[in-house]
Amino acid sequence: MRLLLIRHGQTPSNVAGRLDTAVPGPGLTELGLAQAAAIPRALEHESIGTIFASTQLRAQLTATPLAESLDRALTVRDGIREIDAGELEMRNDWDAVMEYHRASFAWVDGQLDERVPGGENGHDVFGRFDAVVDEAAALGDETVAIVAHGQVLRVWAAARTRATQNFAAENPLHNTGMIVVDGTPGDWSLVEWRGEPLGGENLDVGISGGPGGTAEPVR
Repeated sequence: MRLLLIRHGQTPSNVAGRLDTAVPGPGLTELGLAQAAAIPRALEHESIGTIFASTQLRAQLTATPLAESLDRALTVRDGIREIDAGELEMRNDWDAVMEYHRASFAWVDGQLDERVPGGENGHDVFGRFDAVVDEAAALGDETVAIVAHGQVLRVWAAARTRATQNFAAENPLHNTGMIVVDGTPGDWSLVEWRGEPLGGENLDVGISGGPGGTAEPVR
């Protein structure tokens, strides 16, 4: 099967570069809504069956235009929410963002005991995300779209396609960027890592987080 792993549209916390991982979390900015609206046309060549979105509002708002264009209901699952920032929640300083990245990128190379301070470790995150992917694979669809979050998508996709943490860290996933993997649970291959927004570079806010941002907006 083919998995389309799509990051949500821009949020106010992305603009500020904040580690905003709580549920339900913020909605989308005006730009984020435009990014979401551009997804159906960008994916019109795909034979998408089921559309999953996380329990975080930004993912559901991003997935809604695609679901409506295909006359599909959204399948909402908590297992694909963003990596819990724990004690770092809502911080946007360099030290906090770097620690969040250090712990979560380490999981790509198998260091699953590493934990975000006060948050999750790799066993927690991969366990819940894998469960949703297993559910998607059991549906028998040719293609499934999963609309979720920047860091969890980068880390999961890199780990499950046998990439390295350096690869994941060096390849950003901007708002409504998409990673495509192909295969079956336990045997995924990386097909495409499309870091820019699906609507094109004109819908790209860059990796600085926009005006006032201090760090890459991966949430």
